[in-house]
Amino acid sequence: MFSRCLSRTLRCPVPALRRGSSGAQVRLFSNAAGCRITTVSAKKNFLPSTTDSVRFYRTSAICRQDVVTVNTPAFAESVTEGDVRWEKAVGDAVTEDEVVCEIETDKTSVQVPAPAAGVIEALLIPDGGKVEGGTPLFVLRKSGAAPKSKPVEAAAPPPASPPPAATPPPAAGPIPSSLPPVPPVSSQPLEAKPVSAVKPTSSAPVSEVPPAGIARTEHRVKMNRMRQRIAQRLKEAQNTCAMLTTFNEVDMSNIHQMRALHKDAFLKKHNLKLGFMSAFVKAAAFALQDQPAVNAVIDDSTKEIVYRDYIDISVAVSTPRGLVVPVLRNVESMNFADIERTIAELGEKARKNELAIEDMDGGTFTISNGGVFGSLFGTPIINPPQSAILGMHGIFDRPVAISGKVEVRPMMYVALTYDHRLIDGREAVLFLRKIKSAVEDPRILLLDL
Repeated sequence: MFSRCLSRTLRCPVPALRRGSSGAQVRLFSNAAGCRITTVSAKKNFLPSTTDSVRFYRTSAICRQDVVTVNTPAFAESVTEGDVRWEKAVGDAVTEDEVVCEIETDKTSVQVPAPAAGVIEALLIPDGGKVEGGTPLFVLRKSGAAPKSKPVEAAAPPPASPPPAATPPPAAGPIPSSLPPVPPVSSQPLEAKPVSAVKPTSSAPVSEVPPAGIARTEHRVKMNRMRQRIAQRLKEAQNTCAMLTTFNEVDMSNIHQMRALHKDAFLKKHNLKLGFMSAFVKAAAFALQDQPAVNAVIDDSTKEIVYRDYIDISVAVSTPRGLVVPVLRNVESMNFADIERTIAELGEKARKNELAIEDMDGGTFTISNGGVFGSLFGTPIINPPQSAILGMHGIFDRPVAISGKVEVRPMMYVALTYDHRLIDGREAVLFLRKIKSAVEDPRILLLDL
């Protein structure tokens, strides 16, 4: 059976045919594997002689069953297209599952591996071109033949040093035999002026010349789809939400002490490091249950408030491609070990660029930790369609008043940006104070106070 067969009917004379037949029909077929087969058939009144026969010819000496066209994988439901960024070129040898290109969408990057070992024969999409699901990307030859050897370029000879500047040739024309006359000197005495009365003459504008050895260059890089989507969503949040930010500070002394006391036992049992992120995630889930309006969202299409009975917290992670927000599902049922394990897994996937759309889809609340970069203070922007975001900052020793005395404590500023259309100041302040109390004294979580 031939798929996508390409047929062509020709009229041609066949010398070996019986007299009286005007010719034969020659049909050329080409199947998907690249095999071309020629068949010869005669008219109804044609009968081959005893010495002649109808022959079947194979016009292609190589059947290209080892050539595969790789298509774009199917995208998630919310993604329609992406941009191609090639990792390999034509003629490159690849192994099975080696990444040939990446497709950058507005949410993540999809890697396209080679289905088998072989050689790249053709790239069907230019670098940076747009593709949709199912679009042919490249042609791969799976044969065991050696890859095409790339011609070795001869080393370019070192640039020749510029010849020394030659003295300009004398101007053409006769050489004057006498010097020009000197103008007469005026006999009137010059009027003396005080130095303060002499005004400096304005000098001609001097063009800015960079110092020697400093290059003043610039280059342009196309904004990837993820960065474009981040910019679009943040601008939408500014245009849609009535954003307001409230602040507080957290005394990290107790959580520091708890971590120093139990980090070795925690690492031994769970094979995980005990960090501060799990304390804030669990405290945020505790506060969201206490203030459900912060976990809700406005449905603009129906003008309704949607209260979620589950808590999915998005944790902002910085990657070279941009900011991604993988989601921790059902945080209200997690303990510290579950939270640390999930954060570690999602962080590893983000660093390897292996996050799927499902890992970042949804989320009812976001936590952004700028303190890992040394941030002291800041106002985060809401991650739509959510209604609030918590911003963590760096831990610094500061003098604070404790029971009427000044003490130096490790302190952290926290900020809550919320949509004032839905959340009033009372709910926002109580929410942030709940996080403060739960982090400063984790026993509140245990006692459900």
